[in-house]
Amino acid sequence: MKTKLRGFTIIELLMALGIVGILAAITYPSYSEHIAKSKRAEAQAALVAFANAMEVWKMQHNNSYLQAAGTDGAPTDTGSPQLALFSSDVPISGGTATYNLTISAVTNATYTLTATPVATDACGTLTIDNMGIKAPLTVTDANGVAINCW
Repeated sequence: MKTKLRGFTIIELLMALGIVGILAAITYPSYSEHIAKSKRAEAQAALVAFANAMEVWKMQHNNSYLQAAGTDGAPTDTGSPQLALFSSDVPISGGTATYNLTISAVTNATYTLTATPVATDACGTLTIDNMGIKAPLTVTDANGVAINCW
């Protein structure tokens, strides 16, 4: 008596593999875009928190934003923030850096904070100044689609 073998045929296996491949091709770009947006949102939040820290710095240092960068022993006016003031990397809680934070264009009364992406990002470098002006607000991608950066 012959027993019938049970299992998948090669055709059934290839069809299932094809369906999984199509689903992956559709969902991966959306997933990648979502990850980029979440990293950008984290950088935006860090810049706003950094701006708040700069205001505290100003109140504690003779109403001046100067020397908020560098180290305690060698403060400077531009560059990475002093660790006592704020983290120089995003995420600020640690882990692999996705953005680097710096201070530029510092005077007694003004500053510009910059978040530069470690990897490529559609929006590129994000900035906020002492007046709360953020840039870039939007950019256009290669397909002509506007991307909201802030």
